[in-house]
Amino acid sequence: MVDSALSRPGQRERYDSKLAQVDWLFVGLLCALTGIGIIMLYSVGGMTWGGPGWAYKQLIFFSVCLVMMCGLSLLDLRVWLMGAYWFYGASLLLLIAVEAVGAVRMGAQRWLSIGGFTFQPSEFMKLAIVLALARFYHECSAKDANLSWKLLIPAAMIGVPATLVMHQPDLGTAVLISLTGASVMILAGLNWKIIAAAAASAPVAVFLAFQYALHDYQKKRILTFLNPEGDPSGDGYHILQSKIAMGSGGLLGKGLGLGSQSQLNFLPEKHTDFIMAAVCEELGFAGGFTIFLLYALIILMALRMASLSHSHFGRLAAAGATATFALYVLINGAMVMGMFPVVGVPMPLVSYGGSAMLMVMTGFGVVLGVKVHRYQELPRQASIFSRFE
Repeated sequence: MVDSALSRPGQRERYDSKLAQVDWLFVGLLCALTGIGIIMLYSVGGMTWGGPGWAYKQLIFFSVCLVMMCGLSLLDLRVWLMGAYWFYGASLLLLIAVEAVGAVRMGAQRWLSIGGFTFQPSEFMKLAIVLALARFYHECSAKDANLSWKLLIPAAMIGVPATLVMHQPDLGTAVLISLTGASVMILAGLNWKIIAAAAASAPVAVFLAFQYALHDYQKKRILTFLNPEGDPSGDGYHILQSKIAMGSGGLLGKGLGLGSQSQLNFLPEKHTDFIMAAVCEELGFAGGFTIFLLYALIILMALRMASLSHSHFGRLAAAGATATFALYVLINGAMVMGMFPVVGVPMPLVSYGGSAMLMVMTGFGVVLGVKVHRYQELPRQASIFSRFE
């Protein structure tokens, strides 16, 4: 009934029709997941809205981002397409600005301060790389996307910002940008021979990066990941305390506000990187399983929305934004369980933080926008690189 109504001339452009096409079940899942995160921030913040105020601030962050996401879902896909390269270019310039005038905190130069507002430009690049690659492949032929010298262009688009972020240094974000870019390339139809060659050469690349590219503290994190018991009160402290917290929760947990590791501050970064350890301690396996079930449903629904798009740009943009979200979950989940080095990647929508939430919700605004405008055909304009053909 709705689809037939949308076939009438001009009907799809009406805002009430667009709002009806928003997947409100998906929005509800995002609210439920963030709600659990706010409850946990309330707990680890001392069971009060005062004190550090993590829960209250997160609620404000999410409320603003939720309205923004719903607004972005109504945005025409042509706006995203035309702005993709501009967004990427602006994000790249901000990363370069970080190298020149970025603020240094905790030994890392990752932040810019403009008019009293401090932010991490690397957060913008996580979405910018998705949109830029989606536009590039939208303008590419299937043959070029499969195997061509032109693949050096998206490789450079990924490599340059990843190198700048690595230099800050921010290993976690550099890995996230690289894996997100690689995901879009694979989804666009990358030849399996290139994928196999990259997988085969990965151990050598990791070894060379470890020897010559990583900072000493980053090398120490990797060695600690391999043997956290070797320095339980030093570099291995984070991982060991996380494992203790997760293991002590049992099936149903100790209860909100009753987690010894989180409430007594044995668990480091309990409101950001290691909040899942606090979840498992206070809500047990049941709480952790519920959160990961919500993540799985959100990812599957987002991928389905991506598959509905009639445009190549829409499919890749939505799938790439979903891949970024999934990589957040995978890396953070593995990190708190001691299966991946500590790299400072938060658990999306559950960990405290406005910058990460802003980019995640903007990405989901793109996903919902692709679903709302799924019938929109975007012409494959000639690429700026077509002159070399």
